[in-house]
Formats: sequence, C-alpha cells, structure tokens
Amino acid sequence: MSEIERRLDVVFFKTDQGTEPVREWLLSLAKSERKTIGDDVLKVQYCWPIGRPLVGNLGSGLWEVRSHLRGRIARVIFCVEGNTMVLLHGFVKKTQKTPGHELDLAIKRMNELRSAK
Repeated sequence: MSEIERRLDVVFFKTDQGTEPVREWLLSLAKSERKTIGDDVLKVQYCWPIGRPLVGNLGSGLWEVRSHLRGRIARVIFCVEGNTMVLLHGFVKKTQKTPGHELDLAIKRMNELRSAK
C-alpha cells in the first residue's frame, strides 16, 4: 500500500527569538485538549480546502481551526503559504466574537512571516 500524500505541510510560526508560540500554548493545555486540537489540524491538513464548521475564514488570508473542548472553545489561527499551513496563534475563546487583540497578533505574525521571505 502506498503512503497517502498530504495536501498541506504544517509548521509552527517561529519568532525571531526562535520560539514557537502555538507549540508552547498547546503544551500548556491538558493532553486530551492537545489531542482534540491536533486531530482538528490534521483534518484540515488532509482535507484542505475545508469550510465550516471546522474552518472559518477570517479574511485577509487568515483562517481559524475551530476546536470544541469540554466546556471551552479553542481556535488556532493559520495562513496558507504555498502548500504549507502555518500555525500563527492559538487561544481559548471566552467571547462569541474573536477578540481584536487575538486577530491583531495573528496578523502581525503573518506579516512577519511574509516580510522574512
């Protein structure tokens, strides 16, 4: 049996200091929550392009993976560069609407990523 090819590669955004904020955020969560989010990212990786309810379009080239945890909702904001899904920011939602500062941080990281090219 041949190996199934991935639709997208997945990488964590890396800061100038070499840290990976989404990886660090994931490691701060419970193991079961990490698994749920990881499974959702994997679905996006293999089924891209995919829409709601799993993926939402935030505009300006940003997308969100919408994960449902026990009693909480998590979001991983990403952009797609070529055949690569870049995980820019992750957070647990506390309000109905995505807070502006969360979106601003993802946009800042996407701009850093694109200006580094």
